[in-house]
Amino acid sequence: MSLLVIGLSHHTAPLTVLENLAQRAERAREIATDVIGSATATEVVVLTTCNRLEVYAEAPAFHPAVAAIGEALAVAAGSTAPGPALDPRVAPATPGDPRDELAATAAGLAEHLYVRFDDSAVAHAFTVACGLDSMAVGEAQILGQMREALASAQAAGQAGESLNSLFQQALRVGKRAHSETEIDQHSVSLVQMALEEAARTLGPLSGLRVAVVGAGGMSGLSAATARRAGAGSLTVVGRTPERAQRLAATTGATARPWAELVDVVAESDLVISCTGAVGHVVTALDVLESSRRRGGRAQVLVDLALPRDVAPADTWPAPVDGVTVIDLQQLGRLLDGRTDGALLRRVRDMVTGEVAAHLTRRVEKSVGPTVAALRARAAALVATEMARLDQRLPDLDDATRSEVGLAVHRIVEKLLHTPTVRVKEFAMEEGGADYAAALRELFDLEPKDIANVSTPPKRGGRA
Repeated sequence: MSLLVIGLSHHTAPLTVLENLAQRAERAREIATDVIGSATATEVVVLTTCNRLEVYAEAPAFHPAVAAIGEALAVAAGSTAPGPALDPRVAPATPGDPRDELAATAAGLAEHLYVRFDDSAVAHAFTVACGLDSMAVGEAQILGQMREALASAQAAGQAGESLNSLFQQALRVGKRAHSETEIDQHSVSLVQMALEEAARTLGPLSGLRVAVVGAGGMSGLSAATARRAGAGSLTVVGRTPERAQRLAATTGATARPWAELVDVVAESDLVISCTGAVGHVVTALDVLESSRRRGGRAQVLVDLALPRDVAPADTWPAPVDGVTVIDLQQLGRLLDGRTDGALLRRVRDMVTGEVAAHLTRRVEKSVGPTVAALRARAAALVATEMARLDQRLPDLDDATRSEVGLAVHRIVEKLLHTPTVRVKEFAMEEGGADYAAALRELFDLEPKDIANVSTPPKRGGRA
């Protein structure tokens, strides 16, 4: 079995590519269903955030799974035409280089996709959970998103023992990183960075009119941050009046109805938009109308949504004086290099140790059923021989029988000790699964023997 991750993120793909995938609300479920339906993977978890889309899979064979996942991603992106070869800098060669499969199926996505395999896949999952791979390094929101992705896969019956173990361990490592290091304190949030950039154009927020469009978690963070930064006035506009009113009440803002959005935009010096809408909330015509009403006075529109809430400047019918748009891609570039290097090394060292421990447990578990079946076979042979001894020497006293049985048991244990220890050691090496297979062949262990020791007894009844 192979554990692999195929995905794209803000590190490898431009905002337009991520946005194209984000515009399909059911993309995660569709991708998982397509991959499972291809029979190339036994388990699938799809992680989607505003800055990444990743497919985690447990697959019997590497190449077919890569091709199936690439095709599912292409379908989600709305295209299945052949695309360029995968950039080797993005997806380094792995056993059975996946670039041909991805190039043939993932359309224009291929150049933006990365592939992680086995130990690299585990390391990637743990790195993501710690927030080290996030646009705002150290952010903790990714933990909730990974938890939701796992829960969705579990509900659909698509996450089994392997991915359950991987994600549960990743969540534990992420929590550890936040509790044992200062990564929370050193990370710079997208909202904070956006306000810093807005201040470069508008000056201090004190006395400025600020509007927040949306009433979700990011909107709440935006409103609270703007309030702490000293916004002169704060307005919240949301599609759901009740949610907008609740957010306004907790941040000392004024709630305005959605129908007045254009008016609110025109009245505000700084607009922060972060809805979950598909399609532009602030259109090019809205921007033009706002500029006309403001008479060209400086205005900053911060777009924290994906798909984007604000129509990109290259779609405006004419240049607009005084309006500056700040989107996620710009913020990502600005956030690069803002976190303490020594802190990052400390968290990465933690991840390295956790990856090694997880891989050891994974390997031991993979050979465990074979070792258990071998010991079960040996125990059965000992029991058979002792029963035969009883038939041949029915008058043997209990003390002597016990000594004979103990001697046989010791001999068996000594004979089995070295091969069972060595198979676990060899399993950690490349091609380690071959050693467990050899053990099964040498001792003639049938699949049913291994299945019997791998299946837990049923509860509430006899085995």
